[in-house]
Amino acid sequence: MLDRLKAPEGSKKKPKRVGRGEASGWGRCAGRGEKGQRSRSGGGTKAGFEGGQMPLQRRLPKRGFTNKFRTAYSVLNVVSLAGKFKKGDTVDIDALVEKGLIKKKNKNKMLVKVLGNGDIGVPLTVRANRFTKSARAKIEAAGGKAEEI
Repeated sequence: MLDRLKAPEGSKKKPKRVGRGEASGWGRCAGRGEKGQRSRSGGGTKAGFEGGQMPLQRRLPKRGFTNKFRTAYSVLNVVSLAGKFKKGDTVDIDALVEKGLIKKKNKNKMLVKVLGNGDIGVPLTVRANRFTKSARAKIEAAGGKAEEI
């Protein structure tokens, strides 16, 4: 009964009201201790601050390079298609997401590349953005079609 719903006992706790006089037990310094950076309003340090010591992220050497224009593909082997689809099925991105073979990302930017690891054995029409030469050969050898989108 929705009109009788109530939060469980002890789950709703009033916030601690600090700085409301000595009698409250949280007066004067309001639980922040005496002087120092943490006692002031706006006090504290940023994440990774080591008290003036050279921080870890600056002590470690920089390595490598990240290409921000890289094209990222969801990769898939032909062997994983054989067990999930029946003879003559059409395999596209929607079907792959539905069967759980690839993770769903932004649908407009989703790219799939089929790799040639394993054997397929079932004739399928596979629609993907890219195929390796071996994947295309194995799909066609099984009697299927490899169509690039």
